[in-house]
Amino acid sequence: MGSLTNGAGKLCPAPTGLTSMTHTAAGELTLRLQSIRQRIAQAAGRSGRRADEIKLVAVSKTRPAGDVLAAFRAGQKAFGENRVQEALAKMDELASGDNGTDGLPESPAGMEWHLVGHLQTNKARLVVGRFAWIHSVDSERLALTLERHGLEARQQPGLEARQHPPALITSPAELNALIQVNWSGEETKAGVRDWDSLCRLVETLAPMTYLIPRGLMCVPDPAFDETQTRSHFALVRELAQRVSREFGLKNFTELSMGMTHDFEWAVEEGATLVRVGTALFGERS
Repeated sequence: MGSLTNGAGKLCPAPTGLTSMTHTAAGELTLRLQSIRQRIAQAAGRSGRRADEIKLVAVSKTRPAGDVLAAFRAGQKAFGENRVQEALAKMDELASGDNGTDGLPESPAGMEWHLVGHLQTNKARLVVGRFAWIHSVDSERLALTLERHGLEARQQPGLEARQHPPALITSPAELNALIQVNWSGEETKAGVRDWDSLCRLVETLAPMTYLIPRGLMCVPDPAFDETQTRSHFALVRELAQRVSREFGLKNFTELSMGMTHDFEWAVEEGATLVRVGTALFGERS
């Protein structure tokens, strides 16, 4: 079993018990994946969109590497993780073949990793070179820190290779960033809560060359009913359009909206990325 380095430079053991799925379980996962894609396609059709406009991000937090491997082999490419260090351990294990299978040496190139959970600033450097997307940029401080670490990595060729075997490096060139908005003002959630704060963060991100602003992410209040949830998604869509228009950001078009219980509503309201975990992997034990 491999290990990884934490924010203090100390080695942390990778999670144990990351074994491969049984043939039966892998078959069930494949069927669930097909069902989710069909539901996305149907929701896209109802809103006059194409299914290929929506990317499914399989949220694999707390799931063993074997589950991720099974989903990958079933055709899923994008995976979302909430915690950086759990994700890094999983990435490294998949690439090294320590998961009790024949390994998956091509996984870093074939898999697209998304950080969908809150990121502490002191762990920002761990994201560089390992993730293609971060869905949870919620402060100027975090944005500036990610940009600094990304530029430092560019200026030191081979830095990632010294920290991790070259086979485990993913996408050091740039990091696609989504701003997390919390327009309902829930105290327990991170995210930008008003237009002025959103504008300040966009102004900070706009000139960056490593951290690339691509759109918005939201998590509606789970107590919302369908009408309230759809209204929230529509509001976030309108916010992204306004940002794109007022700041001249032509590529500010991505909307990370919708999870297992509401991803079809999200697709109908304009989501381009949906974050689905339970519907794919089953209930967490």
